[in-house]
Amino acid sequence: MSESLSALMALSSAFGRFNKKIDRALSVHGISFTEFQVLEHLAQSPNLMMSRIELAEATNLTASGITRLLMPMEKIHLIEKEKNSRDARVSLVKLTAAGTEIYQDAAVTSQNCSNSLTQDLTAKQVDQLHLLLSKLG
Repeated sequence: MSESLSALMALSSAFGRFNKKIDRALSVHGISFTEFQVLEHLAQSPNLMMSRIELAEATNLTASGITRLLMPMEKIHLIEKEKNSRDARVSLVKLTAAGTEIYQDAAVTSQNCSNSLTQDLTAKQVDQLHLLLSKLG
């Protein structure tokens, strides 16, 4: 097996372990890590609002995948749909007050979880990891 394939398999394995751990941690807030990522992107966007297409791209989901993810989030009032005043074909997704509260609580949990997962790395190693992963993306 080549070094590059071995490295990508190790990355996939590490991501799988991370995903399980953070999903377990975020379950106390009633959300998954993917749902947290949606809340994060909305919280960081102007007017706490993005189009479904922008969210799909930001979370690496398909258009149908983001639609399936957003439906239960809308039912529990974390997000709401808003019509685009410029283009009726494009629906916007907006973070609600309840979504903001869950996001803020889940952000603390996510930070604690990521600190736990990287505790054996130095700050320089974490920076290097971030740089390397950014280059892959």
